[in-house]
Amino acid sequence: METAYFEGKEYRDEDFTLSFTSGEYEECTFVGCKFAGVDLRDVVFSECTFERCDFSNAQLLNTSFRDVEFSTCKLLGLRFDKCNPFLLTFNFINCQLDFSSFYGLKLKQTKFKACKMQEVEFVEVDLTASTFQNCNLLQAVFDGANLEKVDFRTAENFSIDPERNRLRKAVFSLTNVTGLLDKYDISVK
Repeated sequence: METAYFEGKEYRDEDFTLSFTSGEYEECTFVGCKFAGVDLRDVVFSECTFERCDFSNAQLLNTSFRDVEFSTCKLLGLRFDKCNPFLLTFNFINCQLDFSSFYGLKLKQTKFKACKMQEVEFVEVDLTASTFQNCNLLQAVFDGANLEKVDFRTAENFSIDPERNRLRKAVFSLTNVTGLLDKYDISVK
C-alpha cells in the first residue's frame, strides 16, 4: 500500500476531525485546523508549521514531528511520549500544553515560549539547552530529567527538586529560584 505524500501545501480552517488522510506531510502549513481527537498514528510531519490549530487529545502513536513549529496551538492532553523518537524536533510558541506528557524523550534545544504548561509531565526527559521563556509551569512534574543548560529565567510556577534532576549550568532568575526550594517547605522573603 502506497503512503500518501503532500509537499508545500497550505491547509486553512480544515476540520480534520471529519476526515484526515494519513501519510507524509513535508513543508506544509496548517492554519486554524482542527485535529482534536484525530488518530495521527504513523503520520510524518517534516518541516511543517501549525498556527492556531487544536490538537487536543489527538492520538500520537508513532507520529513523527521533524523540525515542526506549533504557534498559538491548543495541545491539551497529548502523549508526545508515544511519538516516533527518530529526529523528533519541535518548538512551541504561545501554546497551551496542559496535561501533556513528554516522558522519556530526548528534546535537546527545544524552545517553549509563552506557553501554558499546567501539569505537564517531564519525567526522564533530556531537555539539555532548552528554553522555557515566559512559560507557566504550574504543577509540571520534573523527575529524573536532564535540565543541564536549560534557561528558566522567565519561567514561573515551577517546582523542581535539585536532588532528583540534573541541573548543571541551568539558568534561573532571583525571582524564580524559590521553585528549587519547594520540597524543603521554607519561605524566602
